[in-house]
Amino acid sequence: MGKKLGALIRTARTEAGLTQEQLAKKVKDLSASELSKVERGEKEPTTDQIRQIAKATGVTQKSLLDAAKTAKTASSGKSAGEKDTMKVTAAERKLVELYRQADGDTRKAALKVLQGEKTDFSAEGLLGAALDVLMKK
Repeated sequence: MGKKLGALIRTARTEAGLTQEQLAKKVKDLSASELSKVERGEKEPTTDQIRQIAKATGVTQKSLLDAAKTAKTASSGKSAGEKDTMKVTAAERKLVELYRQADGDTRKAALKVLQGEKTDFSAEGLLGAALDVLMKK
């Protein structure tokens, strides 16, 4: 089944600092034991569950949905040990860390700023919020 999808979900969950129980509570109609099966590739989550998992873990829905589609179609030709990776800069990694630590409103505002939309937050306000998070560490 979807071993690639399961591995991505496990990685996203652990990087978000969530246990299987904590993540399962955030996903409708998914128990911790079912989540364990999903992570092992023994159970396919619904598209809605994938979306909820993405939101709870701070990864893009597209990355999980693409993995789910890949699992349902023919192999991409990569060996079992190969992984799809994307190189990120230290600044990009820091943005992801800050995004994951932010509350829901700050996350939404950050996305709007990055997409060039109008927000109630200024770029300076978001930077201040990010610095606050860093200072609390």
